[in-house]
Amino acid sequence: MIQRVALLGVGLIGGSLALAFKRSTDRLTIIGYDRPDVLDEALRLGVIDARAADPAAAVQEADLVILATPIGAILHLLDAIAPHVRPGAIITDVGSVKAPVLAHAREVLPDPTAFVGGHPMTGSEHGGVAHADPFLFENATYVLCPPAGMPAVEATRDFAGLIELLQRSGARLLMLEADVHDRIAATVSHLPQLLAVLLMNLAAERATEHEAVLKLAAGGFRDMTRIAASPFAMWRDILVANHGNILDTLGDCAAALQRLRNRLAAEDLDALEEAFRQARAARESIPRDSKGFLRPLADLYVHAEDRPGALLHIVQTLYEAEVNIKDIELLKIREGTGGTFRLGFVDEATVQTAIETLRRAGLKAHRL
Repeated sequence: MIQRVALLGVGLIGGSLALAFKRSTDRLTIIGYDRPDVLDEALRLGVIDARAADPAAAVQEADLVILATPIGAILHLLDAIAPHVRPGAIITDVGSVKAPVLAHAREVLPDPTAFVGGHPMTGSEHGGVAHADPFLFENATYVLCPPAGMPAVEATRDFAGLIELLQRSGARLLMLEADVHDRIAATVSHLPQLLAVLLMNLAAERATEHEAVLKLAAGGFRDMTRIAASPFAMWRDILVANHGNILDTLGDCAAALQRLRNRLAAEDLDALEEAFRQARAARESIPRDSKGFLRPLADLYVHAEDRPGALLHIVQTLYEAEVNIKDIELLKIREGTGGTFRLGFVDEATVQTAIETLRRAGLKAHRL
Protein backbone atom coordinates (compact mmCIF):
# COMPACT_ATOMS: atom_id res chain seq x y z
CA MET A 1 0.00 0.00 0.00
CA ILE A 2 1.35 3.41 -0.99
CA GLN A 3 1.12 5.93 1.84
CA ARG A 4 4.01 8.34 1.26
CA VAL A 5 4.74 9.88 -2.16
CA ALA A 6 7.85 11.86 -3.10
CA LEU A 7 7.00 14.28 -5.92
CA LEU A 8 10.13 15.69 -7.55
CA GLY A 9 8.88 18.43 -9.84
CA VAL A 10 5.66 20.14 -8.76
CA GLY A 11 4.46 21.62 -12.03
CA LEU A 12 1.31 21.05 -14.08
CA ILE A 13 1.69 17.27 -14.49
CA GLY A 14 3.21 16.54 -11.09
CA GLY A 15 0.76 18.82 -9.31
CA SER A 16 -2.20 17.35 -11.18
CA LEU A 17 -1.10 13.82 -10.25
CA ALA A 18 -0.87 14.88 -6.61
CA LEU A 19 -4.37 16.39 -6.65
CA ALA A 20 -5.81 13.38 -8.50
CA PHE A 21 -4.27 11.00 -5.97
CA LYS A 22 -5.47 13.10 -3.03
CA ARG A 23 -8.97 13.19 -4.48
CA SER A 24 -9.12 9.40 -4.68
CA THR A 25 -7.80 8.61 -1.19
CA ASP A 26 -7.07 10.35 2.10
CA ARG A 27 -4.29 7.98 3.10
CA LEU A 28 -1.47 9.72 1.17
CA THR A 29 1.20 12.11 2.38
CA ILE A 30 2.88 13.90 -0.53
CA ILE A 31 6.36 15.39 -0.11
CA GLY A 32 7.37 17.90 -2.78
CA TYR A 33 10.74 18.99 -4.09
CA ASP A 34 11.13 21.94 -6.48
CA ARG A 35 12.17 25.58 -6.39
CA PRO A 36 11.26 27.29 -3.08
CA ASP A 37 8.70 29.59 -4.70
CA VAL A 38 7.01 26.64 -6.42
CA LEU A 39 6.84 24.72 -3.13
CA ASP A 40 5.34 27.76 -1.39
CA GLU A 41 2.57 27.86 -4.00
CA ALA A 42 2.05 24.09 -3.88
CA LEU A 43 1.66 24.15 -0.09
CA ARG A 44 -0.76 27.08 -0.28
CA LEU A 45 -2.91 25.24 -2.84
CA GLY A 46 -2.86 21.98 -0.87
CA VAL A 47 -1.08 20.12 -3.67
CA ILE A 48 1.62 18.81 -1.32
CA ASP A 49 1.65 18.17 2.42
CA ALA A 50 5.29 18.97 3.13
CA ARG A 51 8.42 20.17 1.37
CA ALA A 52 11.88 18.61 1.10
CA ALA A 53 15.15 20.50 1.05
CA ASP A 54 16.73 18.18 -1.51
CA PRO A 55 15.91 15.07 -3.58
CA ALA A 56 17.57 12.70 -1.11
CA ALA A 57 15.45 13.94 1.79
CA ALA A 58 12.29 13.70 -0.32
CA VAL A 59 12.69 10.03 -1.24
CA GLN A 60 14.18 8.45 1.89
CA GLU A 61 10.87 7.21 3.36
CA ALA A 62 8.73 7.27 0.22
CA ASP A 63 6.73 4.30 -1.03
CA LEU A 64 6.38 5.96 -4.45
CA VAL A 65 8.79 8.37 -6.14
CA ILE A 66 7.52 10.42 -9.11
CA LEU A 67 10.03 12.30 -11.28
CA ALA A 68 7.87 14.98 -12.91
CA THR A 69 10.44 17.14 -14.69
CA PRO A 70 11.82 17.48 -18.23
CA ILE A 71 13.81 14.48 -19.44
CA GLY A 72 17.25 15.98 -18.86
CA ALA A 73 16.40 16.72 -15.23
CA ILE A 74 14.92 13.23 -14.79
CA LEU A 75 18.30 11.68 -15.61
CA HIS A 76 20.08 13.92 -13.09
CA LEU A 77 17.47 13.19 -10.42
CA LEU A 78 17.94 9.44 -10.90
CA ASP A 79 21.63 9.92 -10.12
CA ALA A 80 20.80 11.99 -7.04
CA ILE A 81 18.21 9.68 -5.50
CA ALA A 82 19.75 6.29 -6.36
CA PRO A 83 21.61 5.83 -3.02
CA HIS A 84 18.66 7.07 -0.94
CA VAL A 85 15.55 5.28 -2.22
CA ARG A 86 14.35 2.73 0.32
CA PRO A 87 14.06 -0.95 -0.73
CA GLY A 88 10.62 -1.80 -2.04
CA ALA A 89 9.76 1.71 -3.23
CA ILE A 90 8.34 2.22 -6.73
CA ILE A 91 10.02 4.85 -8.91
CA THR A 92 8.42 6.33 -12.01
CA ASP A 93 8.64 9.37 -14.29
CA VAL A 94 6.35 11.31 -16.63
CA GLY A 95 8.70 11.96 -19.57
CA SER A 96 7.49 11.56 -23.16
CA VAL A 97 10.53 9.51 -24.24
CA LYS A 98 11.08 6.27 -22.40
CA ALA A 99 14.03 4.16 -23.60
CA PRO A 100 16.85 6.51 -22.46
CA VAL A 101 15.23 6.98 -19.05
CA LEU A 102 14.79 3.25 -18.46
CA ALA A 103 18.36 2.62 -19.63
CA HIS A 104 19.70 5.18 -17.17
CA ALA A 105 17.57 3.78 -14.35
CA ARG A 106 19.01 0.34 -15.10
CA GLU A 107 22.53 1.75 -14.76
CA VAL A 108 22.22 3.77 -11.56
CA LEU A 109 19.48 2.27 -9.37
CA PRO A 110 20.40 -0.48 -6.88
CA ASP A 111 17.23 -2.31 -7.96
CA PRO A 112 16.44 -1.44 -11.60
CA THR A 113 13.22 -3.48 -11.44
CA ALA A 114 11.82 -0.82 -9.08
CA PHE A 115 11.54 1.67 -11.95
CA VAL A 116 8.59 1.78 -14.35
CA GLY A 117 8.55 4.44 -17.05
CA GLY A 118 5.42 6.55 -17.34
CA HIS A 119 3.99 8.84 -20.01
CA PRO A 120 0.67 10.57 -19.30
CA MET A 121 -0.60 11.70 -22.69
CA THR A 122 -2.34 14.83 -21.54
CA GLY A 123 -1.52 18.42 -20.72
CA SER A 124 -2.75 21.98 -20.90
CA GLU A 125 -1.92 25.21 -22.67
CA HIS A 126 -1.08 26.56 -19.21
CA GLY A 127 1.88 25.34 -17.18
CA GLY A 128 2.85 25.46 -13.54
CA VAL A 129 1.34 24.21 -10.31
CA ALA A 130 -1.20 27.05 -10.25
CA HIS A 131 -2.98 25.28 -13.13
CA ALA A 132 -2.82 21.78 -11.62
CA ASP A 133 -6.09 19.94 -12.21
CA PRO A 134 -7.23 16.73 -10.46
CA PHE A 135 -9.28 15.81 -13.56
CA LEU A 136 -6.42 16.24 -16.05
CA PHE A 137 -6.00 12.46 -16.45
CA GLU A 138 -9.67 11.60 -16.92
CA ASN A 139 -9.86 9.39 -20.05
CA ALA A 140 -6.22 10.18 -20.87
CA THR A 141 -3.96 7.38 -22.05
CA TYR A 142 -1.25 6.74 -19.46
CA VAL A 143 1.53 4.56 -20.88
CA LEU A 144 3.57 2.43 -18.50
CA CYS A 145 6.87 0.92 -19.67
CA PRO A 146 8.21 -1.82 -17.35
CA PRO A 147 11.90 -2.74 -17.21
CA ALA A 148 13.16 -4.62 -20.25
CA GLY A 149 12.24 -8.29 -20.13
CA MET A 150 9.69 -7.98 -17.33
CA PRO A 151 6.45 -9.80 -18.27
CA ALA A 152 3.23 -7.78 -18.09
CA VAL A 153 1.83 -10.08 -15.40
CA GLU A 154 4.87 -9.48 -13.20
CA ALA A 155 4.77 -5.72 -13.84
CA THR A 156 1.09 -5.59 -12.93
CA ARG A 157 1.91 -7.28 -9.63
CA ASP A 158 5.07 -5.33 -8.77
CA PHE A 159 3.62 -1.92 -9.60
CA ALA A 160 0.11 -2.60 -8.32
CA GLY A 161 0.14 0.35 -5.91
CA LEU A 162 0.93 2.85 -8.68
CA ILE A 163 -1.52 1.22 -11.08
CA GLU A 164 -4.32 1.50 -8.52
CA LEU A 165 -3.67 5.23 -8.01
CA LEU A 166 -3.55 5.90 -11.74
CA GLN A 167 -6.78 4.01 -12.36
CA ARG A 168 -8.48 6.01 -9.63
CA SER A 169 -7.34 9.21 -11.37
CA GLY A 170 -9.45 8.22 -14.40
CA ALA A 171 -6.47 7.41 -16.62
CA ARG A 172 -6.67 4.58 -19.14
CA LEU A 173 -3.53 2.49 -18.77
CA LEU A 174 -1.57 1.00 -21.65
CA MET A 175 1.54 -1.13 -21.09
CA LEU A 176 4.22 -0.95 -23.80
CA GLU A 177 7.89 -1.77 -24.21
CA ALA A 178 9.95 1.41 -24.05
CA ASP A 179 11.37 1.09 -27.59
CA VAL A 180 7.90 0.48 -29.02
CA HIS A 181 6.55 3.53 -27.20
CA ASP A 182 9.31 5.76 -28.52
CA ARG A 183 8.84 4.65 -32.13
CA ILE A 184 5.11 5.29 -31.90
CA ALA A 185 5.64 8.66 -30.23
CA ALA A 186 8.02 9.71 -33.00
CA THR A 187 5.26 9.10 -35.56
CA VAL A 188 2.16 10.41 -33.80
CA SER A 189 3.63 13.12 -31.58
CA HIS A 190 7.13 14.26 -32.45
CA LEU A 191 6.82 14.29 -36.26
CA PRO A 192 3.54 16.29 -36.19
CA GLN A 193 5.22 18.90 -34.00
CA LEU A 194 8.07 19.33 -36.47
CA LEU A 195 5.69 19.41 -39.45
CA ALA A 196 3.56 22.06 -37.74
CA VAL A 197 6.68 24.20 -37.23
CA LEU A 198 7.71 23.65 -40.86
CA LEU A 199 4.27 24.55 -42.27
CA MET A 200 3.96 27.65 -40.10
CA ASN A 201 7.40 28.90 -41.04
CA LEU A 202 6.73 28.22 -44.73
CA ALA A 203 3.53 30.27 -44.56
CA ALA A 204 5.34 33.05 -42.71
CA GLU A 205 8.01 33.09 -45.43
CA ARG A 206 5.34 33.30 -48.15
CA ALA A 207 3.68 36.09 -46.18
CA THR A 208 6.69 38.28 -46.88
CA GLU A 209 5.70 38.02 -50.54
CA HIS A 210 2.01 38.71 -49.96
CA GLU A 211 0.39 39.88 -46.72
CA ALA A 212 -2.82 37.96 -47.49
CA VAL A 213 -1.14 34.58 -46.77
CA LEU A 214 -1.55 34.63 -43.00
CA LYS A 215 -4.95 36.31 -43.27
CA LEU A 216 -6.15 33.28 -45.23
CA ALA A 217 -4.36 30.74 -43.01
CA ALA A 218 -7.49 29.70 -41.15
CA GLY A 219 -9.62 26.55 -41.09
CA GLY A 220 -7.61 23.41 -41.77
CA PHE A 221 -4.27 25.20 -41.84
CA ARG A 222 -4.87 26.70 -38.42
CA ASP A 223 -5.89 23.30 -37.03
CA MET A 224 -2.83 21.60 -38.51
CA THR A 225 -0.42 24.18 -37.09
CA ARG A 226 -1.94 24.72 -33.65
CA ILE A 227 0.94 22.91 -31.92
CA ALA A 228 3.49 25.13 -33.68
CA ALA A 229 2.98 27.50 -30.75
CA SER A 230 4.60 24.98 -28.36
CA PRO A 231 7.72 26.39 -26.67
CA PHE A 232 11.05 24.95 -27.81
CA ALA A 233 12.16 24.62 -24.18
CA MET A 234 9.58 21.86 -23.80
CA TRP A 235 10.80 20.06 -26.93
CA ARG A 236 14.58 20.38 -26.59
CA ASP A 237 15.05 17.29 -24.42
CA ILE A 238 12.48 15.28 -26.42
CA LEU A 239 14.25 15.88 -29.73
CA VAL A 240 17.59 14.85 -28.23
CA ALA A 241 16.27 11.83 -26.30
CA ASN A 242 14.33 10.36 -29.25
CA HIS A 243 16.81 11.51 -31.88
CA GLY A 244 17.17 8.24 -33.80
CA ASN A 245 13.47 7.44 -34.04
CA ILE A 246 12.62 10.98 -35.10
CA LEU A 247 15.29 10.92 -37.83
CA ASP A 248 13.93 7.60 -39.13
CA THR A 249 10.39 8.95 -39.13
CA LEU A 250 11.44 12.15 -40.89
CA GLY A 251 13.15 10.01 -43.53
CA ASP A 252 9.98 7.98 -44.07
CA CYS A 253 7.98 11.20 -44.27
CA ALA A 254 10.37 12.70 -46.85
CA ALA A 255 10.12 9.55 -48.98
CA ALA A 256 6.32 9.57 -48.78
CA LEU A 257 6.24 13.24 -49.70
CA GLN A 258 8.42 12.57 -52.73
CA ARG A 259 6.09 9.75 -53.85
CA LEU A 260 3.14 12.11 -53.53
CA ARG A 261 4.99 14.75 -55.53
CA ASN A 262 5.80 12.23 -58.25
CA ARG A 263 2.14 11.20 -58.55
CA LEU A 264 1.09 14.82 -58.84
CA ALA A 265 3.79 15.59 -61.41
CA ALA A 266 2.65 12.60 -63.48
CA GLU A 267 -0.99 13.69 -63.06
CA ASP A 268 -1.74 10.20 -61.75
CA LEU A 269 -5.15 11.10 -60.34
CA ASP A 270 -6.11 7.47 -59.69
CA ALA A 271 -3.13 7.03 -57.38
CA LEU A 272 -3.88 10.34 -55.67
CA GLU A 273 -7.50 9.33 -55.20
CA GLU A 274 -6.39 6.06 -53.61
CA ALA A 275 -4.04 7.99 -51.28
CA PHE A 276 -6.96 10.17 -50.19
CA ARG A 277 -9.17 7.10 -49.69
CA GLN A 278 -6.56 5.33 -47.56
CA ALA A 279 -5.98 8.47 -45.48
CA ARG A 280 -9.70 8.94 -44.90
CA ALA A 281 -10.18 5.33 -43.81
CA ALA A 282 -7.20 5.50 -41.43
CA ARG A 283 -8.35 8.87 -40.05
CA GLU A 284 -11.82 7.55 -39.26
CA SER A 285 -10.31 4.65 -37.28
CA ILE A 286 -8.53 6.97 -34.83
CA PRO A 287 -10.20 7.01 -31.38
CA ARG A 288 -12.04 10.31 -30.93
CA ASP A 289 -12.53 10.01 -27.20
CA SER A 290 -9.11 9.56 -25.64
CA LYS A 291 -6.17 11.93 -25.38
CA GLY A 292 -3.59 9.49 -26.71
CA PHE A 293 -3.10 6.16 -28.50
CA LEU A 294 -5.47 3.60 -27.00
CA ARG A 295 -8.60 1.61 -27.82
CA PRO A 296 -11.73 3.76 -28.08
CA LEU A 297 -14.61 3.94 -25.67
CA ALA A 298 -18.03 2.73 -26.79
CA ASP A 299 -19.76 5.67 -28.48
CA LEU A 300 -23.28 6.72 -29.29
CA TYR A 301 -24.65 9.81 -31.02
CA VAL A 302 -27.66 11.78 -29.86
CA HIS A 303 -29.46 14.65 -31.55
CA ALA A 304 -30.20 17.73 -29.45
CA GLU A 305 -32.61 20.53 -30.29
CA ASP A 306 -31.30 24.10 -30.39
CA ARG A 307 -32.98 25.24 -27.19
CA PRO A 308 -31.95 26.00 -23.59
CA GLY A 309 -31.71 22.87 -21.46
CA ALA A 310 -31.32 20.39 -24.32
CA LEU A 311 -27.96 19.09 -23.08
CA LEU A 312 -29.21 19.07 -19.49
CA HIS A 313 -32.12 16.83 -20.57
CA ILE A 314 -29.69 14.30 -22.09
CA VAL A 315 -27.33 14.26 -19.12
CA GLN A 316 -30.09 14.18 -16.50
CA THR A 317 -31.86 11.32 -18.28
CA LEU A 318 -28.71 9.20 -18.07
CA TYR A 319 -27.94 10.34 -14.53
CA GLU A 320 -31.35 9.24 -13.30
CA ALA A 321 -30.77 5.84 -14.92
CA GLU A 322 -27.33 5.64 -13.20
CA VAL A 323 -25.53 5.47 -16.57
CA ASN A 324 -22.09 7.08 -16.31
CA ILE A 325 -20.85 9.22 -19.24
CA LYS A 326 -17.07 8.95 -19.66
CA ASP A 327 -16.70 11.53 -22.45
CA ILE A 328 -18.85 14.05 -24.30
CA GLU A 329 -18.26 16.10 -27.46
CA LEU A 330 -20.39 18.49 -29.49
CA LEU A 331 -19.83 17.49 -33.13
CA LYS A 332 -21.96 20.02 -34.99
CA ILE A 333 -24.76 22.48 -34.44
CA ARG A 334 -26.76 24.81 -36.65
CA GLU A 335 -28.67 27.66 -35.14
CA GLY A 336 -32.37 26.87 -35.09
CA THR A 337 -32.01 23.20 -36.08
CA GLY A 338 -29.91 21.65 -33.32
CA GLY A 339 -26.82 19.49 -33.34
CA THR A 340 -25.26 16.14 -32.51
CA PHE A 341 -23.42 15.08 -29.36
CA ARG A 342 -21.05 12.13 -29.19
CA LEU A 343 -21.22 10.37 -25.82
CA GLY A 344 -18.54 7.88 -24.74
CA PHE A 345 -19.17 5.00 -22.33
CA VAL A 346 -16.95 2.41 -20.73
CA ASP A 347 -18.20 -0.64 -22.67
CA GLU A 348 -20.73 -1.95 -25.21
CA ALA A 349 -23.24 -3.06 -22.57
CA THR A 350 -23.35 0.44 -21.07
CA VAL A 351 -23.78 2.12 -24.45
CA GLN A 352 -26.73 -0.16 -25.25
CA THR A 353 -28.36 0.72 -21.93
CA ALA A 354 -27.78 4.41 -22.69
CA ILE A 355 -29.42 4.15 -26.13
CA GLU A 356 -32.49 2.43 -24.71
CA THR A 357 -32.72 4.99 -21.87
CA LEU A 358 -32.45 7.99 -24.20
CA ARG A 359 -34.98 6.61 -26.68
CA ARG A 360 -37.52 5.99 -23.90
CA ALA A 361 -37.10 9.69 -23.03
CA GLY A 362 -37.99 10.63 -26.61
CA LEU A 363 -34.43 11.41 -27.73
CA LYS A 364 -32.86 10.32 -31.03
CA ALA A 365 -29.84 8.16 -30.16
CA HIS A 366 -27.90 5.79 -32.41
CA ARG A 367 -24.60 4.02 -33.06
CA LEU A 368 -22.62 4.49 -36.25
